[in-house]
Order: sequence, then C-alpha cells, then structure tokens
Amino acid sequence: MAETLTPQIEASWLKALNNEFQQPYMQKLKQFLRQEKQQGQVIYPAGSNIFAAFNNTPLSQIKVVILGQDPYHGPNQAHGLSFSVQAGTALPPSLKNIYKELHADLAVKNTAGDLTAWAAQGVLLLNSVLTVRKNQAASHRGQGWEQFTDAVIEVINEQCQHVVFMLWGSYAQKKGAVIDANKHLLLTAPHPSPLSAHRGFFGCRHFSQANHYLKKHKNTELNWQLS
Repeated sequence: MAETLTPQIEASWLKALNNEFQQPYMQKLKQFLRQEKQQGQVIYPAGSNIFAAFNNTPLSQIKVVILGQDPYHGPNQAHGLSFSVQAGTALPPSLKNIYKELHADLAVKNTAGDLTAWAAQGVLLLNSVLTVRKNQAASHRGQGWEQFTDAVIEVINEQCQHVVFMLWGSYAQKKGAVIDANKHLLLTAPHPSPLSAHRGFFGCRHFSQANHYLKKHKNTELNWQLS
C-alpha cells in the first residue's frame, strides 16, 4: 500500500500537489495505510484507483467539481470517483436520487452507475476521504485525507477559472468555504441521500445551471447522458 502514495497520479496534478506528498501528515497517512494492510484489512478502492478522480480529470480540464465524503465500503462499488460505482453494480440510493434530479432537470435518463464518462468530460468526482475499510463506513476519516483534499480544492480555486462546484450537504458546503464565488459558481443543496434529498436536492436544477454557466463563460457544456 505504501507505494500507492508515491503516487501514480496525472502529471498536472502531481506538479500542483507534489509539496503535499512531502508533508508529515501524508507520511503519517502512508504509514496508517501500510498498517491497515499488514493487519489484514481490506481497503477500498483498490490501490490503483485511489487517485482515479485525478487521473481521469486533469487539472487544466476541470469544469465541474462534485464533492463527496467517503468511498463506498461494499464490494465492487468504490473505484475512486465520488458517487460512482463500478460497472454492473447496483445503484446506491444517493446516486439513484442524483439521476432522478438529472432526469427532472434535463430529461436525461441514466441507468448505469459508472460515472467515468462524466470525469472524462471535466467533472472532478472528488471524495474528501479517499480510502475506507471494507464494511466500515467512515473508518479512514481523520487520518490526513481531509487535509490533502482541502489542498486540492485550494489548488482548483487558485489555478482554475469558472469552475462549477456542486456542494451537496453541510459537509461539502463547509469544505467548500474557501472557494472564491467571484471566480467560480457555487451551487449548494441538501445531500442527495434519501434522508435529505426531499429537503431541497430535488428541484435544485444544478445540472442545467452548470451547463448554462459553462456556456456563458465560453466553455463546452457537459453531456450528462451516459452511454
């Protein structure tokens, strides 16, 4: 596990984040993950997918950031993209609700759970914490990932222009507090979880708002339809 943080990460991100990988907190995180493996813990996603969000969406190509919390902790789910699951896996409840809103907003109907096609168009599907123990939700919180992904958000805020941030739920909104609303578009709503989606996630129309903003700033609109 240690070598996965050395890291195999897309070149523009490595340049922007190289200093973070040298920080003491990251060395502690590397040691924590090594110990987890030595103790026989199964960790999701697989090591090769820990940085999948960055490898699928280079820094210069970011149009939208969708911020999640932790990877899914069940088998064949997490593959490094927030809210996304591996092909052939049943849709989690939050993703079902994301698709309901997308259909209501843009009449797009998706049934597959793998969001890699969104990432390839410039949607950074970023979790705050990038790893988790099998069947133990939130088990890797407080180990350093949050500091790393805070740095990621600061890099986007500083180095990019006219990015749409979709901040769903209070956790994401607090994490996005550093974003400059004069440079970027901040879209906030309750989390799409079944516990909160009816409090305002449904009807938020974030997908059409994102495309309108991108078009306004001479960028290509996103095709939210998955093949």
